[in-house]
Amino acid sequence: MLIGREKEQETLRRALQSNQAELVAIIGRRRVGKTHLIGSVYADKIRFETSGVQNASLKEQLNNFQFQLKKAFGSLVPEQPLKTWQEAFFTLINCWEQNPSSYQNVLFFDELPWLATRKSGFLNALSFFWNTWAVKNKVIVVICGSAASWMIDKVVNDKGGLHNRITKRIDLYPFTLAETEAFLKERGVVLNRFQVLQIYMAMGGIPHYLNEVVPGKSAIQNIEDICFSNSGMLRKEFGRLYPALFENAENHIAVIRSLAEKRSGMSRLGILKATGLPDGGGMSTCLEELEASGFISAYPSFEKKKKELVYRLTDEYSLFFLKFIEPMPFQGDDIWKHLSQTQAFKTWCGYAFENICLKHIPQIKKTLGISGIYTEASTFYQKGKGDEPGVQIDLLLDRNDNTINLFELKFYATPYVFTKKDADAFRTKKALFQHYTQTRKHIFLSFLSIYGILDNEHSIGLVDNSIVLDALFI
Repeated sequence: MLIGREKEQETLRRALQSNQAELVAIIGRRRVGKTHLIGSVYADKIRFETSGVQNASLKEQLNNFQFQLKKAFGSLVPEQPLKTWQEAFFTLINCWEQNPSSYQNVLFFDELPWLATRKSGFLNALSFFWNTWAVKNKVIVVICGSAASWMIDKVVNDKGGLHNRITKRIDLYPFTLAETEAFLKERGVVLNRFQVLQIYMAMGGIPHYLNEVVPGKSAIQNIEDICFSNSGMLRKEFGRLYPALFENAENHIAVIRSLAEKRSGMSRLGILKATGLPDGGGMSTCLEELEASGFISAYPSFEKKKKELVYRLTDEYSLFFLKFIEPMPFQGDDIWKHLSQTQAFKTWCGYAFENICLKHIPQIKKTLGISGIYTEASTFYQKGKGDEPGVQIDLLLDRNDNTINLFELKFYATPYVFTKKDADAFRTKKALFQHYTQTRKHIFLSFLSIYGILDNEHSIGLVDNSIVLDALFI
């Protein structure tokens, strides 16, 4: 059963109902479910499909293409090996025209970046195929790729034969918390939301990873099996993940490692200093590729210019791997049970929970009743000046109704009890923010935690909005 993806499914169905040819580009990171989406919606409509093979030679890719042709068209495919992509597409056209179908009109090209290697001629052949034949035959051509930045640069923004040819684009993202909960329930994994959150914090909303979660075990037990056992899928996934998506992946990994060390995020300049990588187009490309693929996120600082973006590592699995899996060689059972009692665990929980909150801004807005109000989410950081203390705010919602929600995000396994010290710190944070920004907007102090606040004399009259974990699941 296909969980969620309602908008994406509707886009694909509209393509089926179209009276013209459709070139559909689906962009999303590795393991996010692109192939499953296509297979589910277009199950019996696919006439031909093929997939690129990582690091395969042109000959190997063409041999695979020919094998898929034979599966689709049988004896219509010549036995002589294909030598070029142009010849491959001519053969596809000939086979299609000799054996047309009244109900199967979808062609699916998966992992396009692996097919379209340098000097292979694939993109030229694909554009010729689309412009001279596909557009005249009202077929649906679906192209997918896990290297999101490559897909955007080479296909969506192509200046050659595919320029402005994409008719529908789908950006496929990891599951939200609500979709993760539904996915797990569909597989018979019934856990409360705190347990679901713990699993999400370790592996994110990647369907392929979540598929490893088994019923009858707690979050800690599942994380132990999947991430720390010798046979666990995610024990060594990090080493395969980035090289599968990027050229010069060592630079991307260096950026990821540097961001994993900085909970508050880093500016571009900070990343350059931390990694020792040279400034210039190479760094810009690296950051763009990581952001387009969903591994990092760039957040503006309140009322500051775009060049002052703060980058955060927001891929849950990468952060979890670098904090816990990589430093921990296999040492027997109950590794995660032991690690979950450490201070490092508490620090990671705070960072991971912040990232998840930042990814669920639409759900937070809905809970606040401001879904229809234009809002910009941002962070704020100001170094101290002289005797004046600094201030850091991990989430601000700057609303178009002359209002700002200033958030305190807390990962706390019980209802949070405000002390006088907490209340004073919250008031000071608000006062410093007003002082440094000189904003005249009204400020609501908002608190988001797992189980909310246990009201007392220190919180009543101070906290305007108390939001609980359930709000992130809507």
